[in-house]
Amino acid sequence: MRLAVFNQKGGVGKTTTTLNLAAANVRDGGQPLVLDLDPQCHLSAIHGSPPQDSGRSLFGFYQGIRALDELTISWEGIGRLVPSHQQLIKVDSIFGKGPAVLNKLRLGLDCMDESVPGNAAQNTLIDCCPYVGVLALNAIFACDVLLIPISTDYLSLQAAEQMTRTLAILEPVLKRRVERRYLLTRYDRRRRMSVDIQDQLRERYEHEVCQTVISENVSIAESPSKNRDVFSHNAASVGAKDYTALYKELRRDRLL
Repeated sequence: MRLAVFNQKGGVGKTTTTLNLAAANVRDGGQPLVLDLDPQCHLSAIHGSPPQDSGRSLFGFYQGIRALDELTISWEGIGRLVPSHQQLIKVDSIFGKGPAVLNKLRLGLDCMDESVPGNAAQNTLIDCCPYVGVLALNAIFACDVLLIPISTDYLSLQAAEQMTRTLAILEPVLKRRVERRYLLTRYDRRRRMSVDIQDQLRERYEHEVCQTVISENVSIAESPSKNRDVFSHNAASVGAKDYTALYKELRRDRLL
């Protein structure tokens, strides 16, 4: 299963969610493939040893000088990472012409599944950049399901509506409806606004809203600075319990 984590708004927990879902999958016996499709390289920085050579990152894949399976690096507790590089910011201007580039990631992942026995049975998680361009479109074209994190503020609620409009524009080109789930993050049960946004989101998107919410939690916020996922940082934390619940919900719905 290929799951892309995307929202056009930054600061909603895309990288944190990708990281911790991968970690939950490893704890469940999986060996996920994680792609850092964001030129800001936050996920690769958490790994701790991102490549200095852009050709050893996803940029090398878009240049056509490396296949995806040549770019993977191991990540204890997380699986395998295809790292990002700041040069990815150039993808739109260099490679962003013509329809072929929109399917490049999907075809690359298909080739990877065929070349590595059993690879297709593993989960792929894609951490996307916070804007609609070639990279985000590649993720949408490649994924089976889109996970849309939404922090509990009203601007994020507007971003959810913008995402819905974006997908409606893309679906005639994709010739399918993109399976999606909306995930509430930074949820604070003490704030009335969190409950209001949750109610509005469920009223608008019904069963496509995850039952699990990710609480505002110190361990979730701290763990990336320690180059760790929330489980290895503090397995007893509320954040670890929330991401375990999210992983189980996605597994139950056969989305991971």
